[in-house]
Amino acid sequence: MIIEAVLDEAVRNNAVWCDTMCRAHGRAGEFGARAWTSSRRTPLYYPDAVTLTASADAADVLAGIDRSVPGASVKDSHARLDLAAEGFRLLFEARWIHRPAGLPRPAAPAGWRPVTDPAGLAAWALAWSDGGEEEAALFRPELLADPATRIIVGHAPDGRVLGGAVLTDSGTVTGVSNLFTTPGTEPSTAWAAALSHLAPDRAAVGYESGDDLAPALEAGFETIGPLRVWLDA
Repeated sequence: MIIEAVLDEAVRNNAVWCDTMCRAHGRAGEFGARAWTSSRRTPLYYPDAVTLTASADAADVLAGIDRSVPGASVKDSHARLDLAAEGFRLLFEARWIHRPAGLPRPAAPAGWRPVTDPAGLAAWALAWSDGGEEEAALFRPELLADPATRIIVGHAPDGRVLGGAVLTDSGTVTGVSNLFTTPGTEPSTAWAAALSHLAPDRAAVGYESGDDLAPALEAGFETIGPLRVWLDA
C-alpha cells in the first residue's frame, strides 16, 4: 500500500507539470477522477492525456483529447492500457522513481542556481534542446511566474550552461524532470544540484528510462513502477 501511495503521488505530480506546461501555452487541461486530459493538442513532447489511477481505462483518456489529426499521445502511468486496438503504437517505456524524504541532501555544486529571468530561461532552453529552436520555444517566460515551478541551471565560470532541471512542487512531493547536462558535465552533478534545492522533508519523484535511469538510482532514487507512452499513429 505504501508503494501504491507513493506511485500515486508521482503520477499526479507529473500530471501537474504537464498541466503547467500546457497553461504556459494557453492550453489548460482538466483533472478528472481517473485521468488528466487536454481537449486541445498539447505542446511538443507533452502528452494529451495522463492516467491518474490504475483503474483508468481507454475511455477515460480518449474521450477528452483531440484525435482529428495523428500525433496525440497518452501517458499510461500504470502500464495497464493496451491502446493498439485504438490505432496507437507504443512509443516508449520508463520507470517511475522515488527518493524518500529524510535522505541527506547533496551540497549544491558551485554555479548552480534557479533561473530568474526570461533571458536566462531562453539560454537554459537552448542548452536543453541542444540548439533546437522549436524545442527551446517550449519553455515560455510564463513558467517563471508559476509558484510551483523552479528551473535550475548550472553555469561554468565563462557563463556556459552546464546543465539543468525542472522542479515541480505538487504539495506532497517535488518532481524532477527535464534533467540534462552538456558535454563535460556528469549527470551526477545535475542530480546533486536538483536535489540540493529540495526542502529537507520533501520526497522527490520523476521517471527515467534507458541510460538515464542509472544516475538517478545512484542519487538515491528507487524504482516504484512502470509507465508507457502511446502515440496515435
